[in-house]
Amino acid sequence: MRLRDRLGIGERRQRQITWAMELVMFGVLLVGLWKRNVPIIVNAGVALAIAQLVPLLERDYGIPLDAGLTLWITSAVFLHAFGTIGVPGGDSFYRTIWWWDHMTHALSSSVVAGVGYATVRAIDEHSEQTYLPPRFIFVFILMFVLAYGVFWEIIEFALAEGAALLGTGTVLTQYGLADSLMDLVFNTLGAVVVSVLGTAHFNGVSSYIEERLERRTV
Repeated sequence: MRLRDRLGIGERRQRQITWAMELVMFGVLLVGLWKRNVPIIVNAGVALAIAQLVPLLERDYGIPLDAGLTLWITSAVFLHAFGTIGVPGGDSFYRTIWWWDHMTHALSSSVVAGVGYATVRAIDEHSEQTYLPPRFIFVFILMFVLAYGVFWEIIEFALAEGAALLGTGTVLTQYGLADSLMDLVFNTLGAVVVSVLGTAHFNGVSSYIEERLERRTV
């Protein structure tokens, strides 16, 4: 059973929440422009772009993304963008709330895990010569997310070092080795949650990928 069914949240309400978060992200972007704060502008702008990419994929490419999946993806980018600004007159949530970074890493990695699951499940269903046991898919999702997490930490480190050399503010903050290790731990947690509970949201995407593979084969 999907989480929305357990909570009793209808599709219309989910879309309303998604639109509200997009409006808040636009507000964060305006604040960043007003303050001339490059990290806020970049993070809010990228988050808005990703949020708009979701309906674009559904409308132009026919990828089945239901309201729950759209809300899931939007929540991940919303919390990241909102965390860069914090409360008015204060510092960002990433600096003032110790668990904010852990939460955003777990949520964003769960989306990455879902993409990995949808892809490998489609390949498994498409090819009769390929059989991927559930345990293998579970391990694959973990390895896929860990690889993504390591790549992300390298990007954070490179941006932080580049900003230090240029004497500018960094777009992504890197807090040290201990923080990077904790990020990988919560990335893995997000992957486990998707592997155990969240795969139902990505079955439609898996079917779409499988259909595309079959068309290429024909």
